[in-house]
Amino acid sequence: MLELKEIHTYYGLSHILFGVSLYVAKGEIVSILGRNGAGKSTIMKSVMGLTPPRAGSVIFQGDDITGMKPHLVARKGVGFVPDDRRVFADLTVGENLEISERNTEGQNPWNKKRAYDFFPPLRRLDNRKAGFLSGGEQQMLTIARALMTNPEFLLLDEPTEGLAPLIVAMLEEQIVALKQSGLTVLLAEQNQRTALKLSDRGYIIDNGAIKYHGSIEELRADEEIRRKYLLV
Repeated sequence: MLELKEIHTYYGLSHILFGVSLYVAKGEIVSILGRNGAGKSTIMKSVMGLTPPRAGSVIFQGDDITGMKPHLVARKGVGFVPDDRRVFADLTVGENLEISERNTEGQNPWNKKRAYDFFPPLRRLDNRKAGFLSGGEQQMLTIARALMTNPEFLLLDEPTEGLAPLIVAMLEEQIVALKQSGLTVLLAEQNQRTALKLSDRGYIIDNGAIKYHGSIEELRADEEIRRKYLLV
């Protein structure tokens, strides 16, 4: 569904990604692992058009979407859950979901009822302003809001960061449920345990370049690679 071909991305004059290539097939969960500052979030933003690559290409379902505006990428069927959540703090939970809804003709589309069925704790928070939610509640809302756009492909950027273990375990179960529902996921994650538990394949990025690619079984077995690039 998604292929990055030798992309180079900059923040101003700073060269962040150096010839990054990767692919995600339909129905997979693929993880990008790396330390803080390695370039994981920049890959996500490059796909979404928030920091367009200056070289290379981003291909989604056969179409070149390199540099496409984020709202147009979303219309293509790409949902994005940023690492900083970015809920609309002055809107209620229900309003956050309603303004994100994108009507599609597919079966069993995402709407507010389905989002609340998927994340039951949000239902009782329908009228609460998002700025008063806990970190875990905000993360559920951010994922639910992305799902309301009815994506075929979901970018999840550090979904477990800073959350309590019980919330992390719940999110892991729900991410697996998304895959089972037919969604394809690219997951950027510093938490090795979560990434190794959820993913089919993994990429390791370090200093803006891909250093490793393999199945999760191969990555789990290669302790030297994990020690070299993932341990802090």
